[in-house]
Amino acid sequence: MSEDGERRRTRLAVERTYLAWWRTGLTAYAVALATARLVPDVAKTKVQWPYTALGIGFVLLGTGCLAYGDRLRRAGGFEEASARFTLILSVGGAALGVALIALIAVAP
Repeated sequence: MSEDGERRRTRLAVERTYLAWWRTGLTAYAVALATARLVPDVAKTKVQWPYTALGIGFVLLGTGCLAYGDRLRRAGGFEEASARFTLILSVGGAALGVALIALIAVAP
């Protein structure tokens, strides 16, 4: 494969990865909005603050995903994704999801 073809393929791979991080970040924002606004109404709970706190957690997760995806894009594919940071985001997202499920399960 020619050097131009390899460079183009690398650029497209970087773009796909960037868009995947954006998709994850925007999904976290949607979950944050649902957690803070919709779930308390559906659960008919009188206590709002735990849902708001979880919503803020999902917003932080989404912002982390967007920022990290942009950092990788700016590196142009020359920087490998940090396994540690990816693990932190994965564990953080899973913890927020479990906390949301637990909160819904114990809601009065």
